[in-house]
Amino acid sequence: MNIDWSCRVVEATELAATRGAGTRGERFRPYQRILRAQVRAQLSYRTSFWIDAVSGMTFTAMDLVTVLVLFNVTSVLGGFAFRDAFFMSAIASLSFSLADVIVGSIEQLRLIIRSGQLDSLLVRPLSLLPQLVSIDMQTRRVGRVLEGVAVLGVAAGLVHLRWSAQTVAMIILTPIAGAALFAAIFVMTATVAFWWIDSGEFGSGFTYGGRDFTNYPMTVYGQFFRRVFAIGLGFAFIAYYPALTMLGRADPLGLPDWAGWLSIPIAALACGAAGFVWRTGVRHYRSTGS
Repeated sequence: MNIDWSCRVVEATELAATRGAGTRGERFRPYQRILRAQVRAQLSYRTSFWIDAVSGMTFTAMDLVTVLVLFNVTSVLGGFAFRDAFFMSAIASLSFSLADVIVGSIEQLRLIIRSGQLDSLLVRPLSLLPQLVSIDMQTRRVGRVLEGVAVLGVAAGLVHLRWSAQTVAMIILTPIAGAALFAAIFVMTATVAFWWIDSGEFGSGFTYGGRDFTNYPMTVYGQFFRRVFAIGLGFAFIAYYPALTMLGRADPLGLPDWAGWLSIPIAALACGAAGFVWRTGVRHYRSTGS
């Protein structure tokens, strides 16, 4: 974020903080002011904004193109045809894009701690996590979400889903639950910076690595990776199991047909765990003295 953007958002944050003490209904207004200032600041450099937006959408599309490239050399991947694997990849891509636009900026926490800016955020009468998310939310990432919705619509058409109330509910709730799980991972890995400032690559291994992991059917991975990442970290419940439920396919790995609905409680548990880890990290934070 350039200096001019930073100045505008910091000014809005200071103003929001001074007006933050109000009625219960006004609790979210300071964050709304910060977000509006952030949007205005980014749109003031329109050429840069659109270049970033288009490039971001291109990189997201490349993740899906990778699946297409693999099917140029094989007709079946892990027991799944292209349309089924593409459907899973589309769900995973939209889930990650939603999480990235909402909390993706939290990965800058290590830089905020190093610069000493976190100390100024802690003394304001606002919650820390919403501040961190608001002051650097990249609105250009919204394009990736719109792209993800469009791709998921195309993928749903390719697999010829049998539409019902259950299918509609699942195709809406699954990306939201997946986004919540990815968001929890973003927060938990960013929290490591309270103890280990240079933890950027560690966090990216779980966030962006998790995105790549969920782009493919879980059957392509060995038993160790399925146990640790697919089941242990819940990545299989972002796209793989919900897709199987919507497609009406039995799980080659042996879980029951209703496993796709587990994405919602698993995402809730992950968010609870992320909240606990975050509060622990904040309590153990010691100023850098910058």
